[in-house]
Amino acid sequence: MSKRDEFYSKLKTTLNKNHSWPSVYLFKFIIPDEPDKFDRVQKLFDAEASVSYKKSRKGNFISISGKEMMMSAEDVIYRYQKAEKIEGIIML
Repeated sequence: MSKRDEFYSKLKTTLNKNHSWPSVYLFKFIIPDEPDKFDRVQKLFDAEASVSYKKSRKGNFISISGKEMMMSAEDVIYRYQKAEKIEGIIML
């Protein structure tokens, strides 16, 4: 099992232990302040999601928080797997 697979396996266990599905889940990302990356992160969320943005003090990065109803731990993991394809993203 790769480290990535192991990480997502542990995450799934933790999510199922701490959430009753469906549940509102809070995603937090930090990205470089680049328009294309910002657009890609925005597209991760459905229209119903509550998303907020905050630029870093120096303006080099953007913090993005999104609350969205998720149906299962697998849905959360799928979202993180889509996000990890964005170069420079930090997933919290």
